[in-house]
Amino acid sequence: MTGIREALGLLWSASDDAKMVQQGATWHTWGDIRVLAEKIDAELARVGCSEGSRIGVVLVNRMESVASLIAILGKGRTIITLNPMQPTARVTADAVASRPQVVLAPRSLWEEGEFEFALAEAGIVGFAVDGIDLDQRTGGPEVTIEAPKNEKDPVAVEMFTSGTTGPPKRIPLTWRQLEAALDAVHGHTGKGREEREPFTGRVGLVSLAMVHIGGLWGVIQALAEARPFVLLLRFTVEGWVDAVYEHQLRVAGLPPAAMRSVLNADVPKEKLSSLRAVTAGTTFVSPDLADEFTERYGIPVMVMYGATEFGGAVAGWTKPLIGEWWARKRGSVGRPFPGVKMRAVNENGDVLPVGVTGRLEVCSSQTGTGTNEWVRTSDLAHLDEDGFLYIDGRADDAIIRGGFKVQPETVCNALRAHSAVLDASVYGRADERLGQVPVAVIELVEGAEPVDEAELKAFVRNQLTGYEVPVTIHTVDALPRSVSLKVDRRRLLEMVAELESTRV
Repeated sequence: MTGIREALGLLWSASDDAKMVQQGATWHTWGDIRVLAEKIDAELARVGCSEGSRIGVVLVNRMESVASLIAILGKGRTIITLNPMQPTARVTADAVASRPQVVLAPRSLWEEGEFEFALAEAGIVGFAVDGIDLDQRTGGPEVTIEAPKNEKDPVAVEMFTSGTTGPPKRIPLTWRQLEAALDAVHGHTGKGREEREPFTGRVGLVSLAMVHIGGLWGVIQALAEARPFVLLLRFTVEGWVDAVYEHQLRVAGLPPAAMRSVLNADVPKEKLSSLRAVTAGTTFVSPDLADEFTERYGIPVMVMYGATEFGGAVAGWTKPLIGEWWARKRGSVGRPFPGVKMRAVNENGDVLPVGVTGRLEVCSSQTGTGTNEWVRTSDLAHLDEDGFLYIDGRADDAIIRGGFKVQPETVCNALRAHSAVLDASVYGRADERLGQVPVAVIELVEGAEPVDEAELKAFVRNQLTGYEVPVTIHTVDALPRSVSLKVDRRRLLEMVAELESTRV
């Protein structure tokens, strides 16, 4: 199997005229991207960034980010992802706190005075990258920040998690983990890099933001397989459907929020007729939503389970598994990938029997340890007698109400069952008497009439125990979402605070 770094080197055998990345109606050729990648590589080398150097990139879904990825990873450097969807102050704080030796960012961000000033003060070398132009904005003729040494298990990517429930965490992904993740995907699908001319063959589609592991992984996989791909600036129903229809895609990713948008848009069936399956992950996927999509379009939904810490997916469904097991196992996220072991344990680390929910532990070469050690996740899960994995919630999201444990996802599912509710989010609010109480925020189906809060509480009481019923249910025009299309908890709390202050 060709390694990722070696595969990036093989791209130079491609024709400069080969169509590589499509954005809208524009195709960027390998020649376009090669020229920029070589410029970036030359500038990084000029200031003293060699193998192991840490390079921050504000990862907008654009051609410049793809070229940056090739220049950084192709020479064994480390990429530090910076989220362009955050306010300037947060991007600036992340860039300074992560202490990269160099930062690459769009010119528009450098024109924000606080960004350039903060990086200059921190001694970080900075470049503005737009089109094939590359201009140094901060720093001297060479880097002054020393890269940490990690020769034992060198890091390829430092991902920032989406920070939907709190401040983003920095997750180091080693070269070993990325190689293992690529092997796992190929083992799961039964497909690898084909013997063909670079950037020929079937076109791929990257619809998630590159700053999220799903989007970044989609680009890395396309580069490793020398496959042309469509790169959406952001997910839109029109852009996704147009890519599927134009290139007659057989498989495409579709997170649950996006899947609901496609259903609500009533996309004609013929537009998606080429699809043999869609993959869905990033957050909880309701089996009812998957069944609705399959019933509407005749396309099976292959639910996946993974995490940034694993460099991508570690379990999932395949079409054969769906054909044989879906009717009996709906609600599962599939089986562990080849080479991945899973178990549920209690808080003391004791392995729980089949069917009993506990903290999920994973043993795989995709984990940070890369040994036979078990890595404990924040997910609550159980495995059944046939090896199928079920995610039952998150341990760190549990709401303790007067000594009773409430899982937010359980409450969300009860709310989603109402015909007028498109999606819901539930969080715990501090309470002097009970410790915490659940509060819900819902988004209505487009065109639905507003639903009275008392009616919603009465509706969910038929599905929940008394202590699980939210004390308050807010309705908003749209739930705020992160780059992975998960609900952004921090922004949600800001919205609720504004709603409650308005009521007062």
